[in-house]
Amino acid sequence: MNENQREILLKHYQNPYHKGLINDETYEQADMNNESCIDEVTVQAKIENNQIKDLHFDGEACAICTSSASIMVKTLENKTIEQAKEIYKNFENMVNGEPFDKEILEETSIYQEIGKQPSRKKCVSLPWWAIQKILNQKDTNKEKI
Repeated sequence: MNENQREILLKHYQNPYHKGLINDETYEQADMNNESCIDEVTVQAKIENNQIKDLHFDGEACAICTSSASIMVKTLENKTIEQAKEIYKNFENMVNGEPFDKEILEETSIYQEIGKQPSRKKCVSLPWWAIQKILNQKDTNKEKI
């Protein structure tokens, strides 16, 4: 991880974007935890007319997981479900060392070397698995991610 990537990670860890849950029943919610460490994340999404209108997260997690959640929320906010699924597929490819579109991932691409540290793949992926769960539940008639 280069200096610029480290700065982005620390920025999102120290001042996470939209950290804190909303007390509103119109938000979809998914909870995820990593059985091999303390990472525990809840993601909430307000989805209207096939678009992610608002996203929030909370939980106790390491710097990688927290920053990943913050960057994910910032990246996916105001995207359509189809756009979010495309971003998710590129994220998954990146984490697994497969070809991906760096531009579509925006700041998320700072984790492009994470596959070299298998123990950290879960840290970075946990919030993404939560949004995947929400999108798959919300979009029951279409292709799952």
